[in-house]
Amino acid sequence: MKTFGLPRNMLVDFRMLSMPCAVSRKSTQALVERLDAARRGPSLDNRLVLTGSAGCGKSYLMLQLVSYSAVNDWIVLYIPRAHKLVDSSTSYFYDPRTQTYLQPTASNQILQRFLTVNKKILEKLKVSGRVTFEKRKAVDTGKSLADLINIAMSEQHLAPVIMSKVLEEIGKQERYPVLLAVDEFQALYGKTEYRNQHYELIKSFHLSVPRLLMEYACGKKHFKRGAVIGALSSSLSQYPITRELQQALQRSAEDSERGQISDPYTKVIAGMVEYSQGLSPFEVPGKLEYAEAAALFEIWMRDKALHSAANDELFLSKYSESSGNARAFVHGGLLATQLS
Repeated sequence: MKTFGLPRNMLVDFRMLSMPCAVSRKSTQALVERLDAARRGPSLDNRLVLTGSAGCGKSYLMLQLVSYSAVNDWIVLYIPRAHKLVDSSTSYFYDPRTQTYLQPTASNQILQRFLTVNKKILEKLKVSGRVTFEKRKAVDTGKSLADLINIAMSEQHLAPVIMSKVLEEIGKQERYPVLLAVDEFQALYGKTEYRNQHYELIKSFHLSVPRLLMEYACGKKHFKRGAVIGALSSSLSQYPITRELQQALQRSAEDSERGQISDPYTKVIAGMVEYSQGLSPFEVPGKLEYAEAAALFEIWMRDKALHSAANDELFLSKYSESSGNARAFVHGGLLATQLS
């Protein structure tokens, strides 16, 4: 996972102990079972979005699924910080042929990590048809996908086209299942920081990388075997969950009472509605079960990270104070003992 990186909050969490750790939960087992079933079917039937209250552990569950897939012969593409695709932190230019704004730097970075993690598999998979480029020699049928990606390493301006072609090729093959995992998923459906020549904000579906990811999320494109999984993040206040995405995920009645779901008088963006179709929510429990919290407490105790006496009284007090919320249990509970 060092290659793909981690969401910022998780990176901080992993530095608290002597080595990274996570607790397997009932939700983990349920999602692993869904992944096992998904490896035999198309991603069109397996498009999930992890939802739940802030700090319930959505990003950790996502990482557990990515790790499980990587060691079980899946082709894995993991995007841990989707907001970096829309925050105007990389170069872009308009392509009149596709009528989108291409993101060569972002595409190149994704391809580099993708190749590093899946190199053995990508060297075995071959290009099924001749790939042509403008002002460059074509790539003939039979070349490996690793060879195709290596072109983007030396000719970065071709990276957006190559990224799209590589995903198309791994989508055609049936030898290996494919997992596309995107954390901070809601950032793809919100406002971007990119601007056009008139200094108007560019919508995310006009940017090459977000558009490509959303095409697989909504089912316009799919893998013959595999799954597409997103995880919502509430830690990014500048990228809230949009009404279009909320509506597609059929948010709960509790959210509806808060006025968070679109009504007939609320303006929505037709393109966003189109790219959010067919997504299924997977609600992550808001509370750790007693056994799950106890396992987490034991990890901290064995790592000698608790500066207070590790006993049942301390565990129960921190579990009660956090109401079982995973992040609150660690940050406001176990971590707080280091300050006492």
